[in-house]
Amino acid sequence: MNARYVVFGEALTDFLRQEGQLWQAVAGGSCWNVARAGARLGVDTGFAGCVSSDHFGDDIARLSAQAGLDLDYLQRADRAPLLAMVVSTRPPSYFFVGEDSADLHFSVEALPTGWLAAADIIHFGSISLAREPLAGRLLAVAEQVKAAGKRIAFDPNWRNAMGPAYSVTLGRMARLADYIKVSDEDLLHLFPSLDEEMALQQLRSWAPTASILFTRGAAGLELLTPCARVRQQAFQVELADTVGCGDASMAGWICSQLRAPDAAPAQHAAFAAACAAVAASHHGAYAPTLAEVEAMLGAPTAL
Repeated sequence: MNARYVVFGEALTDFLRQEGQLWQAVAGGSCWNVARAGARLGVDTGFAGCVSSDHFGDDIARLSAQAGLDLDYLQRADRAPLLAMVVSTRPPSYFFVGEDSADLHFSVEALPTGWLAAADIIHFGSISLAREPLAGRLLAVAEQVKAAGKRIAFDPNWRNAMGPAYSVTLGRMARLADYIKVSDEDLLHLFPSLDEEMALQQLRSWAPTASILFTRGAAGLELLTPCARVRQQAFQVELADTVGCGDASMAGWICSQLRAPDAAPAQHAAFAAACAAVAASHHGAYAPTLAEVEAMLGAPTAL
């Protein structure tokens, strides 16, 4: 059986600078993080991306299998790996290395037969929509998905690889999307001339029928549907770090839609916040399990 939740985009290897000249290599990438979390939350999930055939790609494939992802969607290519060189996390300072890397060689034709008919929600986002020729390929898939009447989830997940031309992609994807997640940091960079409320209004003008998940880190999140605006406080946890919290909340939100489609917006918002809190209590881009999230939902929220 093909995946109900299909996540298109990049998987990469983060090189995190340690003390001195030491670097730690960690498998990551926003879209891959979202996919892993979806699988760990018990939803049949496929990560539709391409990784290298070397040691770095092997790590991503191994961790994908451990998370329970449908490996029929993962492609391999004899190309260089996509790398993110994280010079500093506080403040964030990083750059990408990946000219003609494996992610750019993703093939739509190599997707499993019948994948679109089986899928319920399809995710797009992050730097995969800012790296050609992959970006154009994925935008065409998004148009195909929309024409087939399937639902689209979109997380722009702003990164410095998104140049001025990305504004066209942003508007195009927002108009296609049924679910849009943005953080306060995303809005600051995507709409530099607008304040938060005006930026949200701009998104709403592009996507009048979409639901928008607006995350504010420790300040919690808001879920804006066409008919309601729900505020959800953050859950109290002992903070390890915030790496991957946004990806966990994105996956949690969509998995909540798939697992409980008739639930109230407040329930979906709480589930997304609980996923972020579980991720925040672990180091690195941790993918929460359903049991951990359900336990968190019984915990107190922040004051």
